[in-house]
Amino acid sequence: MTTATDLTKKLALSLLALRVGIFIVMFVWALDKFVNPGHTAAVFENFYGIGDLSAPLAAVLGGLQIALCVAFVLGLWKTITYGLIFVLHGVSTLSSMPQYVDAFNNLLFFAAWPMWAACFALFYLRSYDRYTLGAAKQS
Repeated sequence: MTTATDLTKKLALSLLALRVGIFIVMFVWALDKFVNPGHTAAVFENFYGIGDLSAPLAAVLGGLQIALCVAFVLGLWKTITYGLIFVLHGVSTLSSMPQYVDAFNNLLFFAAWPMWAACFALFYLRSYDRYTLGAAKQS
């Protein structure tokens, strides 16, 4: 029989796994802004309608995203960091609507939806996410 304590531990471990998995994706996207700023500029132009994004601005955005990702993976300021990750990934997911219409030529875009659902679940259940540096200060 599973006790409430066992369930709480399993939930906390599951939320940690979600947080680490989401971090990996978001962190690699942040690194891409440094490694390939041309790709970042193309994404901003094609998906957000923002043209002429410079390499220095891409680096600034990447630095901000890395800072957010580190705070997120450490579980700091959960309402803010988990919420920002959810919103940022949501904007990215929703801005890709034309790719979903041409589904079979853009299958990889569909991976964004379960990740966005994971971001929501983590945000919604953040008070149960115990394996964090911010665990003592629940938000």
